[in-house]
Amino acid sequence: MFIVVGVTGGIAAYKTAQLVRLLVKDGHDVHVIPTDDALRFVGLPTWEALSRNTVTTSVHDDVARVRHVALGQQADLIVIAPATANSIAKMAAGLADDLLGTTLLATTAPVMIAPAMHTEMWQHAATQANIDTLISRGVHMIGPVAGELTGGDSGPGRMVEPDDIHAAVVRELQAADPVRGSAAGQHWVVTAGGTREPLDPVRYIGNRSSGRQGLEVALAAARAGAQVTLVAANMDPSLLAPVTQTDPPAAGNSSSRHRNAGPSGSGDASGSSLADEGPFASPEGRVRVVAVGTSQEMGDAARDLADGADVVVMAAAVSDYRLAEVAQEKMRKEDASGPLTLELVETADILAGLSASKREGQTIVGFAAETPGEMTLAERAIRKRRRKGCDLLAANEVGWDRGFERDDNRLLIVNNRDEIVADVAGSKRETAESLVAAILAR
Repeated sequence: MFIVVGVTGGIAAYKTAQLVRLLVKDGHDVHVIPTDDALRFVGLPTWEALSRNTVTTSVHDDVARVRHVALGQQADLIVIAPATANSIAKMAAGLADDLLGTTLLATTAPVMIAPAMHTEMWQHAATQANIDTLISRGVHMIGPVAGELTGGDSGPGRMVEPDDIHAAVVRELQAADPVRGSAAGQHWVVTAGGTREPLDPVRYIGNRSSGRQGLEVALAAARAGAQVTLVAANMDPSLLAPVTQTDPPAAGNSSSRHRNAGPSGSGDASGSSLADEGPFASPEGRVRVVAVGTSQEMGDAARDLADGADVVVMAAAVSDYRLAEVAQEKMRKEDASGPLTLELVETADILAGLSASKREGQTIVGFAAETPGEMTLAERAIRKRRRKGCDLLAANEVGWDRGFERDDNRLLIVNNRDEIVADVAGSKRETAESLVAAILAR
């Protein structure tokens, strides 16, 4: 989640450093906006080190990216801690004379504030009127609590502890996104991209799948708490920027055959299971990548990983056919005596095989990319799910100008009772989140 933490000029700002650390540890993308007064208590290098993001305080910084509104637009949640009497008054009045003020006016995300001030300031009629105004606008209050204050005073106005603010944030995110965290402790395998079947050392038969939808499914599963292995077929490295590929395994490891196998997909089958390779690595610490090329390599990887997976999502576009015999040298036009004839043979049906061999409690999910025709998308999805034997199947229409190489998609999801459990259109992130929700709902 993209979380903005606003820090205003109170002594309790030192506690907010612990809150930022906890949110980053949870895997959130945390952006701190301190006011100038807040920096008198905790310096900018501390916020940058803890959040792992650049920190700016002025609306005149990073003008090219329109940062003074971009942070608010991107935010999934904004937390103000501490929220001083002055900052609460400015929020109630809608003032936007600094970066935090413009961010608050530019957001539609939930806003939570943790007030911190002396008792007299908290109890003043002006502060209470401002609090009532913010609550009427939907701002969530966390505290304050009664306790020891600066200067030896004691009473209501003390900022709640960072652990308590963190717990409130977790509850807010869970309420906004019930799926989040519900896959904790699970291992998901997601395939993505398009396999390529070589004709010769230069050419191949392939498809237009970029792998973006499968990648979004992997990221959505990670946000839900799962450990995810993404089996990526010929994906652009720039697309994989949200995740970090694991170091190449040692020779003899079974995943090296998926990366390094020749045209036939053959390789040394010895070595440990892919599921036994090292820790998972990603910005959230829950996604790793296994690179494959051909349908056979995809099948080998998927079958290896499925042994230890709770959920397998076959989102990749896997070739239905491969060359009966791959030329070991480039095929040249001058060597041909007429039209080129290629003999194709069927590839193994990975999805049907995984469905037939699945263990108790395991969920197998298929994908179907369909062009419009006489049958409806739902009819094709149901027919294919029956044929493959999977638990859920997500179908989407593809064509020259839809499905592939686009940021948006439509997924129609059917279950093993031939029921449509979801029909969602939107960005590929949105459709991925709907699919993950449907899987977890089982």
